[in-house]
Amino acid sequence: MYKFPISALICSLLVTTGAVLAQPDFQPLPDLGDTSGQIFTPEHDRKLGTEFMRLIRQEGLVLDDEEVTRYLRKVGRKLALNSENPGHGFTFFLVNDKRINAFAGPGGYIGTNVGLFTAAERESELAGVLAHEIAHVTQRHLARAFDTADKLSLANTAALLAAILIGTQDGQAGAAALTAASALSIQQQINFTRANEKEADRVGIRALAGAGYDPHGMAGFFEKLQKNAKLYGTKPPEFLSTHPVTINRIAEATSRAEAYPAVEQTDEREFQLMRAKLRVAGYESPRQVLLDFQRYHGDGGGSGEVERYEYALLLAATKQHTRAAEVMRRLHAGDRDRLAYRLGLGRILAEDGKLEPALSMYRESLELYPDEIIVILPYANTLMTAGKNEEAFTLLSGVTSKAPEEPKVYKLLAQAAGKTRRPLQTHTAMAEHYYLNGYTAQAVEQMKLAEKTPGLSNYQAARIQARLATLERELKEED
Repeated sequence: MYKFPISALICSLLVTTGAVLAQPDFQPLPDLGDTSGQIFTPEHDRKLGTEFMRLIRQEGLVLDDEEVTRYLRKVGRKLALNSENPGHGFTFFLVNDKRINAFAGPGGYIGTNVGLFTAAERESELAGVLAHEIAHVTQRHLARAFDTADKLSLANTAALLAAILIGTQDGQAGAAALTAASALSIQQQINFTRANEKEADRVGIRALAGAGYDPHGMAGFFEKLQKNAKLYGTKPPEFLSTHPVTINRIAEATSRAEAYPAVEQTDEREFQLMRAKLRVAGYESPRQVLLDFQRYHGDGGGSGEVERYEYALLLAATKQHTRAAEVMRRLHAGDRDRLAYRLGLGRILAEDGKLEPALSMYRESLELYPDEIIVILPYANTLMTAGKNEEAFTLLSGVTSKAPEEPKVYKLLAQAAGKTRRPLQTHTAMAEHYYLNGYTAQAVEQMKLAEKTPGLSNYQAARIQARLATLERELKEED
C-alpha cells in the first residue's frame, strides 16, 4: 500500500466533487466523445474504489461509528434507488473531520464529513448533499474526469485520489501535492465544470423528490452556507470551495424544487438523534457543554426527546453514568423500539461496569433486530469484557459475510478467536483487518502465520494459499 506523506505523492487527478482549482476564466476542452466507458470500466472503477477506500482508512479518516454510519447508508440507499442508475453500488461513510465537506470517490464511495452532517439542520438538507454526490457518479462525471487513469497503476491512481482528498482537508498538504505534480510535469488538473455541477443539481433534486424528501433541501443547504460564509473569515467551508454556490445557482435549484409536489413534514427524530450523538462526540470540553446545557434546559435535560438523549450522552461523557442511565431508561421506556435508546443504554451500562444489565439489553435488542451489526458488535465486545469469549466468538463467526468490508468486524473476531485459542481464525481475521485498513504487508504476514497452523485440512490449506497468493501479488504491485 502506498504510504503518505502526501508531499511524496503526485497530484494529477481530482476526486473532490466540483473542485475549482482552475482560474476564473477556465474553459473546458471541447467534448470529443465520451471515452470513459472504454477506460474507466465498471470493473476498474470497483477495484479503484476498493483501493481508494483502503487508503482513506489507512489515514484514519473514517469515523468508526457503526450506528451513525448505518443511518447515513440508509438515507444514501434510499436516494440511490431513486437515482438515474439504481443498480449502481454505493458505499456511504463518515469522514472524521469537523469541516463542512462531502465528496464522491471512485467505485461509488461517498464520503460525508462529520462537520457537514452536524451543519445540516434537517434530514432533507443532508439528503440533498448526498443526492448531489450520487448524481456526479451516475452521470459519469468522475469517469470522464479520469480519462487518463489507464496511464497509471491502480495503486498509484488510488494514492493520487487519497492525496487529493487529504489535500482538501489540509492546505499545506494540498500545496505539497501540487508541487509534486508540477515536478512530474503532469499535463492538467481535472475539474468538474459548471455544467457538471448544474447537471448534478438537476438530477440530484429529482432523486431527492423521488425518495420522498423535501426537494428544497439541497437549495436550502446551499443558501444557508452562502449566507453564513462571512462568519468563516478567510477560511470558508471546504464545501463552498469545491461546490461554488452563486445566487443564480440557488435560484435555479429552488425553481426546480418547486416543480415537484410539496412534501409533508416527516419524523426526523433519527436524523436529529444521530446529529446529537456526533455533536457530543466532537465536544472538546463536554463538561463545560453539560453545564451550559443544564443552565438552559435544567437538570431534567429538556422537554424534547432529542435534548434528553443529548443530555444523557453528555452525562456519560463526563463519567456520570448513573444519572445518564436514568435519563436513557426513561427515553427507552417511552419508545421501546427505538434502537438508539437501546444502544445508548447498553453503552452507558457497559461503561459503568454493569455488564449483566448491558448484556441483557443487547440480547433483547438482537432478538428484536436479528443480524443487526450495530447490535452484534457492542454485544460481542461486552461479552468479551465479561469473560464470555466462546459466546462472543460464536456470535461473530457468521458476521463477516454480512459486513465483508468492515475492518472492525474482523478485529473483534480475531480478538475472540485469540481468547478462545483458535490461531487459524485469529490470523486470518487479522489479515483481513490489516488488508481493509491498507496494510497489505501485515496482512501477508498474518496469512503466513495462518499457513503454519498445525492440523490444517486440505481445504483450509488451499484457501489460505489462494488468499496469500492474491495478497502477495497486490503487495508486489504496490512496490
